[in-house]
Amino acid sequence: MKRRIVKIDEEKCSGCGLCAGACHEGAIGMIGGKARLLREDYCDGLGDCLPACPAGAISFEEREAPAYDAQAVKAHLAARAAKPSGVKAESRLANWPVQIRLAPVAAPYFDGAELLIAADCTAYAYGNFHEEFIRGRVTLVGCPKLDPVKYAEKLTEIFARNAIAGVTVTRMTVPCCGGLEFAVKTALEACGKEIPLKVVTIGTDGKIQ
Repeated sequence: MKRRIVKIDEEKCSGCGLCAGACHEGAIGMIGGKARLLREDYCDGLGDCLPACPAGAISFEEREAPAYDAQAVKAHLAARAAKPSGVKAESRLANWPVQIRLAPVAAPYFDGAELLIAADCTAYAYGNFHEEFIRGRVTLVGCPKLDPVKYAEKLTEIFARNAIAGVTVTRMTVPCCGGLEFAVKTALEACGKEIPLKVVTIGTDGKIQ
C-alpha cells in the first residue's frame, strides 16, 4: 500500500538520537551513530520524531510501505518494558576529568572532537543521557551557579587551542542554566573560530523542550 512514512537523510543526521527517543512506537533506532528506520510497519506516519530533530534530517514521503501494525507495536513495546531491570546500561564516557574547572585546556582527545558541555543536572533529568548525548562525544560538565570558575575564559582557551568539530550544550529549563549557555556562546565568539553549536534544553520532567 502507498502511505505516509518517515524518511531519514543520513548525511544530515548528527547521531544525537533525539528522534529515537521521540518515537513512541520504537520505529527509529540508532545504528552506527545514525538514526535508522528499523521497522516500516512500526511507523504510524504521525511525525512525533519530526520536531525532535535539530538537524532537519527527518521528513515524510508518500511511498509503498507495509501498513502500520498497531498490534505488533503494542507487543514490541510490552516486550521492551518487560526487560529485566537488573540489566545495566553501558557507560559511554570517554574522557576524564569531566568537570570544566578540572579539565585540561589541551588534550589529544579534543582534536576533531564533538564536544558536549552539559549542565550537571541534565544527566539526572534525562534517562537515556549516555546513549543520546555522551556517546561519541568528549564530555565537560559544570554548574555556573555552584562552581567558582569563569567558564567563558576557560572554554575560550579550549576552543582556541584545539580542533573542536562541534559543540552541543545540554541545559535545564531553570534560569541558572542560562549562565552555561551564555558562557559557551561567549567563548565561541571570542575564540576566533567558526564552530557549530547546538543547544538542547531539558525540562524538570525529563522531556526535551
